[in-house]
Amino acid sequence: MDDGPLAATPLTGFLREHPGLRYVFFGGKGGVGKTVLAGVSAVQLARQGKRVLLASTNPVHSLSGLLGQDVFGRHTPVEGVPGLFALEIDTREAIERSKRDIRDKIQWFLKFAEISTKADEFVEAATTNPAFEESAMFENMVDLMFKGEYDVYVFDTAPTANARRLLGMSKVYGLWVQKMVKSRQEAQSLRETLSFTKKKEEDPLMGYLVDFRKRIEHARELLTDPAKTAFFFVTLPEALPIAVIRRFIDWFTDFGIPVGGVVVNMVIDPAEARSESEFVRNRVAMQEGYLREIAERFPGQVRAVIPLFDSDVRGVAMLDKAGEKLFAEPATA
Repeated sequence: MDDGPLAATPLTGFLREHPGLRYVFFGGKGGVGKTVLAGVSAVQLARQGKRVLLASTNPVHSLSGLLGQDVFGRHTPVEGVPGLFALEIDTREAIERSKRDIRDKIQWFLKFAEISTKADEFVEAATTNPAFEESAMFENMVDLMFKGEYDVYVFDTAPTANARRLLGMSKVYGLWVQKMVKSRQEAQSLRETLSFTKKKEEDPLMGYLVDFRKRIEHARELLTDPAKTAFFFVTLPEALPIAVIRRFIDWFTDFGIPVGGVVVNMVIDPAEARSESEFVRNRVAMQEGYLREIAERFPGQVRAVIPLFDSDVRGVAMLDKAGEKLFAEPATA
């Protein structure tokens, strides 16, 4: 089927309609090409004269392989693309830094509360939580966003289920902090009631919680602002990736995170498959059926249809080639 009607509002049109777009996320099921399309977008945006950071929040990084240079743990200029920087967030370092931060705060709290228990057991309980790694990555992502050093931030996220929890941290944190503030207010009121001096003491933990609440509220403002943020879902013309993004588009919409649209990747050109094997012809027929399903399930949301290239998309030259497809203008009659 023709990709013109399918991508009724292409990515270029979407960007023109959202000139202030600053935080761009790519997600989807594992193996659909999120990293490649995040890289393609970052390169094209930098080619337009923007200062861009391409960052990976996926614990299993692949940006260095995509770009052909080491971008792990530091903001690295991408060779051959002025204005583009790349970063694979050091997950281990982020987790260790978060552990140190938690230990300091727990020790600080125990000292203030005059509790002699060591902080280690509390730190162990906090950091063995399954969501701790995602929490640490969320903090790193938010730090990058708040610094405002770039015109556009393009994030290559973890597989969608992880990205859901990662971006959902803003709401989870908000609810948690709200309850913690209420508990601290009650505890402080009781402490003052039982105090012999009746002297009001400054509660350092309360100050931290209030500041943290402001930080999380600001993060939520950015992540839910449709003028600044868009999450693009990448799919293949196959049953499982389509089912995954259908479910998560609904979830992200309910959560208030703006969905920019859908990119369909690795589509075989029927014209090029006519003289190929029966296997290829069968794959083309299968894909055409799923492309019709995508058109029905995501009307007006498809931003681009990317072909299956005859070689891996690696290096700036191939990213530019793929960019011609991702940022293609609609054909005019």
